[in-house]
Parts: sequence; C-alpha cells; structure tokens
Amino acid sequence: MPPNELLLTFLVTATLYGYVPGPAMLFVAAQTAAQGRRHGLMTSFGIHLGTYFHVLAAAFGITVLLHFFPSVYIGMKLAGSAYLIWLGFGLFRRVAEMKTNAPSARSSGEVQALFEGMLVEILNPKTALFYVAFLPQFTRIEDGQTLWLQLLVLGCIANVIFSSSDVLCALLAEVVRRRLQHSTGRQRIVRVLAGCLLIALGLHLALMPSL
Repeated sequence: MPPNELLLTFLVTATLYGYVPGPAMLFVAAQTAAQGRRHGLMTSFGIHLGTYFHVLAAAFGITVLLHFFPSVYIGMKLAGSAYLIWLGFGLFRRVAEMKTNAPSARSSGEVQALFEGMLVEILNPKTALFYVAFLPQFTRIEDGQTLWLQLLVLGCIANVIFSSSDVLCALLAEVVRRRLQHSTGRQRIVRVLAGCLLIALGLHLALMPSL
C-alpha cells in the first residue's frame, strides 16, 4: 500500500471524481426513473461488478493492449454504444405498451438489470483507460512493494467509492419517480426522457475520440 498521506490523497481524489455526475450515474438514474428503485440498485451493482473487469485488466497490464490494438478499443466502444441505444429504444417500446395497455413481457427483472449494468460497464473502454491512467499516480514501488497488488487494491477501493455515488443516484431518482408514479402520463414522459438519455449516452460513447 502507498504511504498514508498518499492514500489519503487518493481517497479524496477518488471521492471527488466519483461524485461528479458522469455516464454511470446518468445510466443508473435513467434505469431507476423508468423502472424503479430495485431495478436501479441492481443496475448499480451490475456496474460495480463490471468495473472489476477493468480493475483486473489495469492491475495485470491487459488494458495497455488497447493502445497497441486500436481496433479492439473501437470495437468495444461501438458495441457499448449499440447496447445503450438498444436499451433506450427498449424503454420507448415499454411506453408504447403503456399506451395500448398491452401486457409487458415478463422477464427476470432484477437479474436482467444486473446483467445490463455489467455489460454496459465492461463494454466501456473509457473506464479501462481511466483506471490505467489514474491508479499508477498513487503507487510506490520502493521497499519491494508489488505494483500489481497496489493497483488491484486501489482499484477495488475506487470502485467501492464510485459505486456509492451510483447507489445514491438511484435513491434520489426513486424519490422523483415516486412523486410521478400516480400519473400515467407523467410516467410515460419519464420513460421517454430516460430512453432519450440512454440513446444520448450511447451516441456520446460512439463519438468519443479514438486512441
């Protein structure tokens, strides 16, 4: 582990960064507003689990391969973008079902939310590059300390901090949703806006500069 003063700097920096609204928080908010608190919390947990993929990749140097194989980076980016857009249009379909009173297809619900959160995060190359750029600034290799272990521990700590902001975002979005739940018209508007937000996040990811 890094010295105490460096660890404190890391915790403060990670907290400040984690609580700045970003794509993950917006994704959780959209899912919560459209489908409820439990769905939003499971989405948050899915993002949390998916992030460990990038933490492990950064700790063991796998993420560096994105710099040598730009096509992999572009493929991840486009796949993640397409999936977000697909989820956005899925919310539009649910709005149409509300208007026609058609029964919604029942699914595993919360398990699906968990899977969606994991897949969206795993397919986000921006997260991979963030961890490989952010974590090494707070490591020390003096006294025989193992670099990969430091990166792994710091990455796990950062992931917990970032996930706490996603959970808070889900809880706040649920407050807004509850105030609108007695109006079917407002529920439709919320789902349309949530769908637009997911599509916008997908387009943002697709248009993100390549390496």
